Amino acid sequence: MDAGREAPAGYAGQTAGEAGADRWDSFREFVASRSSALLRTAVLLSGGDRHAAEDLLQNALIKAAGRWHRIDEPEAYVRKILYRQQISRWRLKWRGRELTVAEPPESRTGVDSSHAADLRIVMRTALARLTARQRTVLVLRYFEDLPEADVARLLGCSVGTVRSTTHRSLAKLRSLAPELAALGPADAEGLPSRDFSPMEVRP
Repeated sequence: MDAGREAPAGYAGQTAGEAGADRWDSFREFVASRSSALLRTAVLLSGGDRHAAEDLLQNALIKAAGRWHRIDEPEAYVRKILYRQQISRWRLKWRGRELTVAEPPESRTGVDSSHAADLRIVMRTALARLTARQRTVLVLRYFEDLPEADVARLLGCSVGTVRSTTHRSLAKLRSLAPELAALGPADAEGLPSRDFSPMEVRP
């Protein structure tokens, strides 16, 4: 390399092909290590519909792949795509008044028949019976732990609308799954704490 020519940041001594290979290796490692966690979020956003969740995640990863060399925080970027895709789907359904909800997941047997698995099924079944907007607000607020202002920006509404939707959604969730409202820390041992955080919040 000429002395007067500066090497691209982070790729000094590499050819363009080597730098590109490194980026794709990084993308593959990200997909392998974070897909399971991202899919859990997509399943919640999709109301328990695993096929819809897999489509949601696949589309998000495809979009991220096209900009991978420009992304500083990959997981945050992919999660934002997931939120926006789900919000877009909700808006399309709302315009067409297609207020359908995915079928709740069926009860399972074997190792999943444990108390913890049963509680997860109850929570996801209740979430599936909310409207897409209600479910999206709760997932963003309590599973993803986003502040009200960020949720409002993503949904394109006011903070007041986020608060009122949260209040109504939590009330409906508690009525659909009253057994979860009284859960204590010991009851949720071994479970993802975010599965239960909405039930612990009192608006």
